[in-house]
Amino acid sequence: MARKIIIGTRGSQLALWQANYTKNLLEKIGEEVEIKIISTAGDRSQQWNTSFDKLEGKGFFTKELEDELLAKTIDLAVHSHKDLPTTNPYGLIIAGVSRREDPSDTLLIRKECVDDNQKFNLKVGAKVGTSSARRKNQLLAFRSDVDLHDLRGNVPTRIEKLRNKEYDAILLASAGIERLELDLDDLHVEKLNPEVFVPAPAQGVLAWQTREDDSELLDVIDKISDFDVLIKINIERTILNMFDGGCHLPLGAYCDADPDDEDRLRFKVWTSVADAWDKQPKQLYFETLNTDGFADEIVDKIKGITPKKVFVTKDLKEKDYLNSALTKLGFDVEGKSLIEFREVKIRELPKADWIFFSSKHSARFFLQQKPQLEKTVKLGCVGASTSAELRHFGYRADFIGSGTDTKLIGKQFAAKVGNGKALFPIAKDSLKTFQWQMPKQDNVINLNVYWTVKHTTEVAEDKDILIFTSPSNLLAYLEKNKILPHQKIIAMGDATGNELIKLKIKKFTKPISFDDLGLVQAVLGVG
Repeated sequence: MARKIIIGTRGSQLALWQANYTKNLLEKIGEEVEIKIISTAGDRSQQWNTSFDKLEGKGFFTKELEDELLAKTIDLAVHSHKDLPTTNPYGLIIAGVSRREDPSDTLLIRKECVDDNQKFNLKVGAKVGTSSARRKNQLLAFRSDVDLHDLRGNVPTRIEKLRNKEYDAILLASAGIERLELDLDDLHVEKLNPEVFVPAPAQGVLAWQTREDDSELLDVIDKISDFDVLIKINIERTILNMFDGGCHLPLGAYCDADPDDEDRLRFKVWTSVADAWDKQPKQLYFETLNTDGFADEIVDKIKGITPKKVFVTKDLKEKDYLNSALTKLGFDVEGKSLIEFREVKIRELPKADWIFFSSKHSARFFLQQKPQLEKTVKLGCVGASTSAELRHFGYRADFIGSGTDTKLIGKQFAAKVGNGKALFPIAKDSLKTFQWQMPKQDNVINLNVYWTVKHTTEVAEDKDILIFTSPSNLLAYLEKNKILPHQKIIAMGDATGNELIKLKIKKFTKPISFDDLGLVQAVLGVG
């Protein structure tokens, strides 16, 4: 007689979705399956309205399921992997994992609380609901003005509280929202990039837990498990385990992988770790071709960060993220632009299908002249800071290139333009990397909107880290300063890196993104 597999699950709408998803996978390979609903301490705490921090990685929603596995009243427990402790009870094992749904977090905002000019499109001073230490920590890091309040209940209950105006916005896992196929037309849905707002280890993944001596079921689970996902989340959860902070440690870890030029997998990891939810997180980026010992290297690097003296070739404002984040972590940050930008008047605006801005300066010096744009013209740009500059002038980008590979971004933009014409507002005598990716140079229109003047100055030699934001700033720095052997160098973008190579300076780091967060990650990575 064929064995019937009994799945144990919590009774929430989302947990039942997860159990039925697993049941369908097993039935497709010929297994007979039954679902058994089990109440957990986490469910009862929500029912009693007990205040608790969202216990990612602590077992608050899993212990009763594990007890029934050990008692052999169920055969398989289905968990949201991020809720599991990093160690199994004696006799139990994670037999396999599902494919990964969207790992990101989503900020649901009541439409009257949206502000396009603010980070994450959330109005100043908004009341935000979340009980996750990790989410509180990262949201406060980027938006210190928000008013945080605990949020309890299952996903539909939380959303109903938002609709009832108990909150201006709430933070939830994107996967849970998508799995329940909820109607959110009355809300603004702001999906947060997991490379910026780093999710919990294994977020978006289901864990299938069994008894370790149930070899028959272990073989069955192998048939439905996603081993590529398992490699990535093992890195994430090993980081969590090595910090040994459980739910109370605000820790995000996200691993992804892409093939490199030689078709080898390059693993990329984003981390965000703080001592407490109201402390500045240490945000870093790592990559490797060899995962052996990778998690250990990441944790050692994070734990070994010590404050340094930093000089960056841009004028800093107190609220700039680079300045505020590093200062809160004890770094001594000095910033001064060694070049000045001066406007070039637009005499005549050429007609184009697209306008592409390669920096926030090009956007500012073009748009502050209030050009009369055709209603049909589309806007493209590079990076979050340039996109924010467009929003400052009341425009939204139709294309936003991300990352530091300017040639790739140029090719992606060219694909959007097709056979149309593209206007590039630029600095006089600037490099034209993006333009050269266009297949037809006849469709490229360069328009000088500003030019640069150097202002050389002496910088104290005690700086540990030098950040050069452009080739012009680098050359201006070198007119009165030397790069000393003890100093670590960060180059913003390929053009600055290429200028360093021309100067026979080959040891430098490039940030993963053209923004303050990318620079923070780079500073902490070399510091």
